[in-house]
Amino acid sequence: MRSLITYLLLFVLFGLLILIRAFEQDLFYDPYLSFFKSDYLHMDYPRREILKLTLFTTLRFVLNTLISLGIIYLFFRDKSIVKFSLFIYVIAYVILIGFFLYFVIHPRKEDYYLFFNFRRFLIQPIFLILLVPAFYYYKLKS
Repeated sequence: MRSLITYLLLFVLFGLLILIRAFEQDLFYDPYLSFFKSDYLHMDYPRREILKLTLFTTLRFVLNTLISLGIIYLFFRDKSIVKFSLFIYVIAYVILIGFFLYFVIHPRKEDYYLFFNFRRFLIQPIFLILLVPAFYYYKLKS
């Protein structure tokens, strides 16, 4: 019975990640969503409110992080792995938000691709995709 509840919780958490992605236009202020979907190399940089953009990007990162930590816990049932994952997320946020702000404040066309990728790590659950296999491999080896 416990595994059924675990599977249901995993389904709900992955569903929440999908919903965040599906409704990103409605939930978060991010002028870069439409900017990067278009021919951004031939467009002017979008108008943006830096504080609002930073707060909504942080909110999205925090939501993805909390959901991802829940998924990691349900997969491994190990609080030390969750604590280590939280540490990784915090360090990654500090580094990535610094680069993000640099690119937002100093936009240059030659940096668009780099900015796109730094932004992607902040707004999508990429660390979950990296951490689950890493911890699985670690568990197999120990």
